[in-house]
Amino acid sequence: MTEPFSFKLLQTDGAARRGEIVTPHGRVQTPAFMPVGTAGTVKGLDADTVRATGAEIVLGNTYHLMLRPGAERIAELGGLHTFMNWPGPILTDSGGFQVMSLSELRKIDEKAVTFRSHIDGAMVALSPERAIEIQNLLGSDIVMQLDECLKLPATLADIERAMRLSLRWAERCKRAFDGAAPGRALFGIVQGGDDSVLRAQSAGALANVGFDGYAIGGLAVGEPQHVMLRVVEDTVPLLPAERPRYLMGVGTPRDLLESVARGIDIFDCVLPTRNGRHGAVFTRRGPVNLDNARHRDDSRPLDDQSPYETTRTYSRAYLHHLVRVNEMLGPMLLSAINLAYYQELMAGMRDAIARGRFAEFRAQTREGWQKGDLPPL
Repeated sequence: MTEPFSFKLLQTDGAARRGEIVTPHGRVQTPAFMPVGTAGTVKGLDADTVRATGAEIVLGNTYHLMLRPGAERIAELGGLHTFMNWPGPILTDSGGFQVMSLSELRKIDEKAVTFRSHIDGAMVALSPERAIEIQNLLGSDIVMQLDECLKLPATLADIERAMRLSLRWAERCKRAFDGAAPGRALFGIVQGGDDSVLRAQSAGALANVGFDGYAIGGLAVGEPQHVMLRVVEDTVPLLPAERPRYLMGVGTPRDLLESVARGIDIFDCVLPTRNGRHGAVFTRRGPVNLDNARHRDDSRPLDDQSPYETTRTYSRAYLHHLVRVNEMLGPMLLSAINLAYYQELMAGMRDAIARGRFAEFRAQTREGWQKGDLPPL
């Protein structure tokens, strides 16, 4: 443990922000993208590979680690950083997403969420206090409050009920976090679905409670992109400017670019690794499907200008072959290639903001995507 948590805003360019987060396990340059390591691993990739893509922080999940191998066991083994051999910062999601994704296996009341384990059917309770306790046992650098995440569309009544429950849980999480090890951070989560009035109420109440950072949750859960961006644009100005802003579970490269333009600092999403496992990669010329037969005789790399060596050196024909024969190396390479592209995009945005040229970078990046992939040989 070294430096305590802090956030410094270094430059702005319009609403876009460049900053630096300091945590007990290292520094994170923002805007930042966090690879998702739900069960203590970014699927198919070792820690050195994840680091080589440019990632400075990863995400773990309270619900899944609570079930296997157990938070107490991880604590006894030295904490999540040691357990997964990741020396850098870790943010842990509190389990609020599973409240939505496992809706058929859970019940909610004021006290807690009770899950029927998707593994063995055992009943487990996750209260705000237990969520904080688990994340403290894991040794998370950034701890998230427990919230209720709803799938959209939803009725206004349901959205308001979930938002107000999440606010009450936020207050309980704040009290439970008071005894945490020094130096760590607790983020509140703004809820309110696609309703800007409820989002404003949530953001104002959370700011009054006082958190180290603020997340916008409950987006990319069924609503169109323009609705998501409208909610982000309406909500960001209501959050304290001196604190980091985290858009949870988002998203595509376009989502990231447009959300940074609206003032978001931190992202996470399973998309780069999930798509990589299915033969789809992201590049500066847009998405490429390596399952497509047009790649089978193509000796060119995906992108000979990429800063990531794997993207420059493996041929499209070889990557296509790995996908077609279901060789496990294929998803591993493509997941890393996707993460590296996401990190390249974030680095490009940071540099553009620092130089006051974000609008130009944004336009050039969108133009590159519109060009599409290189034509076949």
